[in-house]
Amino acid sequence: MPADTLRTLVLGDGPPVVILHGYGLSPWSYQATAELLAWRTRVAVPAIFALNGRWSYDHALTELVATLDSLGFERVTMIGHSFGGGLELGFAARHPERVVELVFADTLGMSREWVLAEEAVRPMTLFRLATPKAALDFTSSWLHHPMQMARAAWWGFVSDRRQEVAAIASAGLPCHVLWANRDTLLSRQDGSEFARDLGASFSVVDRPEGAAPVDHDWMYRYPALFVEYLDKLGLEALS
Repeated sequence: MPADTLRTLVLGDGPPVVILHGYGLSPWSYQATAELLAWRTRVAVPAIFALNGRWSYDHALTELVATLDSLGFERVTMIGHSFGGGLELGFAARHPERVVELVFADTLGMSREWVLAEEAVRPMTLFRLATPKAALDFTSSWLHHPMQMARAAWWGFVSDRRQEVAAIASAGLPCHVLWANRDTLLSRQDGSEFARDLGASFSVVDRPEGAAPVDHDWMYRYPALFVEYLDKLGLEALS
């Protein structure tokens, strides 16, 4: 029986790019970023918490694969932000033949007690980092999918992704880690170690002159800046 597919924001035409969003957010939190990429690529942003049935890591990956199949995405450039990087690791480790390149934006993979799962119990941190749209999405996610959110948070606490990191490094997949110049959720040192274990490049965003420090939310708060840093990576999808 075919797997269900995820509700997905799809824009543009060109090489396929998949964005996996952060905890409690939705594809529409990242719409401005997707619109900038859609000038050169076909961007898909699936809703990774609105699963059909109970949320589990395996179920989320199964529905992600079914969604990409339904879109005709055979090989993809994948960008995972925050919590979404955990699913990116799983997809790439299980389906390396479907990966063109990977970008991890302010996310971690090796820690067993993954600090990002704390978002579930300290939502005010996310509200402080969120745009109005992202804050609305976070509230809506908890109102409409409370059990999905709770189960995803629990997975974040108890899972261990070191084997997936090792599998990706062994496969030699092109990987890049991007980091905010002041991430108040995650340690830059941990991000650097994550990049090292992946065999990935590690880039820290420069603070624009006269601007506030760039924080964990920069992928959707400053979409033009984020795409500028993607261009610096020399991604195949954007060449």
